[in-house]
Amino acid sequence: MNLEEAEKKMQKAIEATKTSFNTIRTGRANASLLDRIMVEYYGTPTQLKSLANIGTPDASTITIQPYDKSSLSLIEKAIYTSDVGLTPNNDGSIVRLNIPPLTSERRQEMVKLAAKLAEEGKVSIRNIRRDAVDSVRKQEKNSNISKDESRDLQDNIQKKTDKYIAQIDELLAAKDKDITTV
Repeated sequence: MNLEEAEKKMQKAIEATKTSFNTIRTGRANASLLDRIMVEYYGTPTQLKSLANIGTPDASTITIQPYDKSSLSLIEKAIYTSDVGLTPNNDGSIVRLNIPPLTSERRQEMVKLAAKLAEEGKVSIRNIRRDAVDSVRKQEKNSNISKDESRDLQDNIQKKTDKYIAQIDELLAAKDKDITTV
């Protein structure tokens, strides 16, 4: 693994962390809250966003308008059984989700969840660093690169690691602010 490969993998870890953060409720309606919901559609687990138009008409409502009206009850069931914690209202053509304001206790739970997801992202980046450093050490052991080159590469890998971990910390701070802002 070279430095460019390691950096690409670290960027992917940042993107994965951002995606994970999008699934955390902040008290405002956000269509990405439903990204993980899978609907059993004709015997096949299908992403909700593939089956319906999802919109946010106001700050406290998400509307789900299925392309196929016969899938309304399936969508409603999938939302009920998911971990989103929202109750769907079906009016026969649209499913509405009312986003209740978060209590301070629930906000603290969301902050803890965000911190856990951020830590998972950091662990991923550290694992990439470990693999890259092992690769450099192996090259040095096989006499493919000198000790000085090895040390320089390891320093560069560490600098990249520090940079991406700082980015995750920034993302976490922004998400915490988003969650705790009423």
